Amino acid sequence: MNDISRPLEELSANERLKVESDYLRGDLDAEISDPVTGGISEGSLQLTKFHGMYLQDDRELRSERRRQKLEPLYSFMVRVRLPGGVVTPGQWLKMDDLGRTYANGTLRLTTRQTFQFHGVLKRDIREHIRGINAVALDTIAACGDVNRNVIASANPRRSAVHRRTYELAHEISARLLPRTRAYHEIFLGEERVAGGPDEECEPLYGRQYLPRKFKIALAVPPENDVDVFAHDIGFIAITGDDGALAGYNVTIGGGMGMTHGEPATYPRLGDVIGFCAPDQVVDVAEKIMLVQRDHGDRADRKHARLKYTVDDHGVDWFRGEMERRLGHELKPPRAYHFEANTDRLGWYQGDEGDWHYGLFVQNGRVADFGDGRRIMSGLRAIAEAHQGDIAITTNQNIVIAGVAEAERERIQALIDEYGLERDASALRAASMACVAFPTCGLAMAESERYLPAFVDRLEDLMRDAGLDPEYEPIVVRMTGCPNGCARPYIAEIGFVGKALGRYNLYLGGNPTGSRLAKLYRENIDEATILAELRALFHRYAAEREADEAFGEFVVRAEVVPEVTAGRHFHD
Repeated sequence: MNDISRPLEELSANERLKVESDYLRGDLDAEISDPVTGGISEGSLQLTKFHGMYLQDDRELRSERRRQKLEPLYSFMVRVRLPGGVVTPGQWLKMDDLGRTYANGTLRLTTRQTFQFHGVLKRDIREHIRGINAVALDTIAACGDVNRNVIASANPRRSAVHRRTYELAHEISARLLPRTRAYHEIFLGEERVAGGPDEECEPLYGRQYLPRKFKIALAVPPENDVDVFAHDIGFIAITGDDGALAGYNVTIGGGMGMTHGEPATYPRLGDVIGFCAPDQVVDVAEKIMLVQRDHGDRADRKHARLKYTVDDHGVDWFRGEMERRLGHELKPPRAYHFEANTDRLGWYQGDEGDWHYGLFVQNGRVADFGDGRRIMSGLRAIAEAHQGDIAITTNQNIVIAGVAEAERERIQALIDEYGLERDASALRAASMACVAFPTCGLAMAESERYLPAFVDRLEDLMRDAGLDPEYEPIVVRMTGCPNGCARPYIAEIGFVGKALGRYNLYLGGNPTGSRLAKLYRENIDEATILAELRALFHRYAAEREADEAFGEFVVRAEVVPEVTAGRHFHD
């Protein structure tokens, strides 16, 4: 018996909720309309995730509001579904308007190549969602137990291979999109129409949807800017000697999340299982997802990701089950080569001759800052003038894409006027953080608000050791909890929040995102972290080999043992 056919009483509470929700409707319509409270019930909270939003509250105000006998200051985080991460200037302007009107006055660029709005009040949520839909975007399946935002190597204007890969991200997203009309009814005012049998309502997902979230990434070598091995499914573009797209290697079983103190949970890198033609990619993605739908663990949500299904049954079994549904076997994987996972910053030219500008946006926070960088206002001015696209990268940066030669001077003048061209060191440019406090309910420690100043300290340590942070990128990532949204488990230096001011320190990932890091020190404060890294930076400066990355050094020097790609590790 596979897990999807188990009796309801044997399943987790979330599984029962999905079955009983009337295809993600539940009591959401009534609760969103209730003006008495800014919150919603736990069951409705779980359902809103499928519609692209999380209920949160300002955790720094909890105690004071409790003292005043007020409920928490609830608001929604809203996430846009944006496969491939590209918007028109008009869409950017609308996101800017919505961030100023209904959210906290900023935009957040995520590590999955899309927008997040923070601070949207329940009373405004419908108007906010309608505003997103008004420019042909939506939030459907941006969260929840479904296929989420499909990411792809940034900027489809770079080459024909990038363009086709971006198109496939859209095609996968469309194929795997839930079919329920609940979103349109609850948030857009659509009248409900009596439907047919279950298989017509959700032909792929059924009443139970997936056991857990499901993530897909498409990479174009030599850049692994999407961290392709960190996702449930990965597709790696393979080109022929003539540079034309031949197809994609397929990976399965990646995933970053874990739980502190529970060794049965762990990060894992995906395994390469074969090669498929471009016109087979969407079918392959669907069939892999359907194997997970039917065989993923629905009794224990901490064991419900595809990575555990692969480990429980074996890679060969999983590939065979997928190929049986597909009707043919995958071809053997083909050779590929990845280089460092970093974004191109500044001006560069694409294959078609137009220009692109890569803009560093620290931790993805689009706002006007007191140090002269008016990022939100500057990007608004650029969107009002720009005729091309604006692309979000999975490293939380921006590409102003498709700038004609005659327009470069105008765009550069706006970059200068608004102070957008930050002189970021290579170390800072390779860093990432999740949101964490004050809004994320899972955060155990700071991340976004802390990492910029912490990078200052790391830069000082590097200089003290004779290293140059301006030109020597070390991939540093920080998350406020072990869910790993900024993918710290494949960083050269990873920090995972354990408690306020305390982190687990991971070492030994590599610049290409193809090796897991290893837990080095647990539950340590900043002073201890800096002492550990000071010693390691001095060793690295004295003992490294030519062009040896920091992550490679700590493995070669046996500071931490190597974690083989595709294998998990335990604390």
